[in-house]
Amino acid sequence: MKLNYSSKREAKSIILSLEGDLIGDEAGPQLVEVISDAVQDKVENCIIDLKEVRYISSSGIGVLITMLTKMRNAGGEVYLASPSEHVKKLLLITKLNNIFTVFDSLEAAKEGVE
Repeated sequence: MKLNYSSKREAKSIILSLEGDLIGDEAGPQLVEVISDAVQDKVENCIIDLKEVRYISSSGIGVLITMLTKMRNAGGEVYLASPSEHVKKLLLITKLNNIFTVFDSLEAAKEGVE
């Protein structure tokens, strides 16, 4: 399933809502571009809503790490919200849960970031 995404700006954060499979196809560079633009716009945090993501490949993990690196290099942070059980397991196996702050819901992430 192709990855679709939407982004919206809230205060000093950008919220990226992803839907589909994060496999690092053409959507990968587009997502990284969104982060690059956000950094230039002085966005401090990026919340990635994973509620509608069913699958993340190793390339998709690379995209997430690239986004995180870009934000951290600019003094910002990337947070993950609402991962499915499958995605939660993947974050544990890859130890990404130690790198990213993961929230169970978008609401919790918004509160945690404020």
